[in-house]
Amino acid sequence: MVDGQWSLDISKWSLIVGRCGLLTAIMMISFSSFAQYPGYATVADLPSFKKQFAIEAKKIQSIKSAFVQEKNLSVLAEKITSEGNFNFKRENKVRIAYEKPFSYIMIMNGDQMLVKDNQKENKVNVKSNKLFQQVNKIMVDCVQGTILDNKDFTVKVFQNDKNWLLEMTPVGKSLKEFFQTILVYADKHDYSVSSIDMREPSGDNTLIRFTHKELNTAIPDALFAIK
Repeated sequence: MVDGQWSLDISKWSLIVGRCGLLTAIMMISFSSFAQYPGYATVADLPSFKKQFAIEAKKIQSIKSAFVQEKNLSVLAEKITSEGNFNFKRENKVRIAYEKPFSYIMIMNGDQMLVKDNQKENKVNVKSNKLFQQVNKIMVDCVQGTILDNKDFTVKVFQNDKNWLLEMTPVGKSLKEFFQTILVYADKHDYSVSSIDMREPSGDNTLIRFTHKELNTAIPDALFAIK
């Protein structure tokens, strides 16, 4: 503003500065959310969102889906892409079966985890390993809709016309070593997870996109059996 352009007394000047300061703050908050996640705006009423998210997520009893996983490594110019099938069933049953470019199956059933790599099998009690326990909880919480209750993360929520975006930042030191942030994208029409972006402190990230989702279809328990 050019000196002498306005002829205002001190009180009017203070009022204008105060209003401009408030307007600037609002613009900065709005701009920061759009700059960080283009096209997304901050969800202001987080308690109401948490309540509605929990209600809608509980309606999802099972999920069948294909998925595409992209691993971005700073040391490689190209992405590492994998494809497979994903199954989820309440309570705490998850099966992730990689089919391309290699065969690899991971089953989580309650406190038990089974990993099949070709002909090799490895069974893990999740409770005996803190990292496995946390990873298992993250995965189950994401698809089960209880991620907002996970005390290991602070959560910010953003939205656009089609999706919710949950920005999860780890609180504990152990998780901070593996994750900088985890971004969970959920469809607005049914609150199911459409993608998970796990970002590491190194700058590497793993993005999993779920496609051809079928909700609340019958899935046999045998698919999650750990023997």
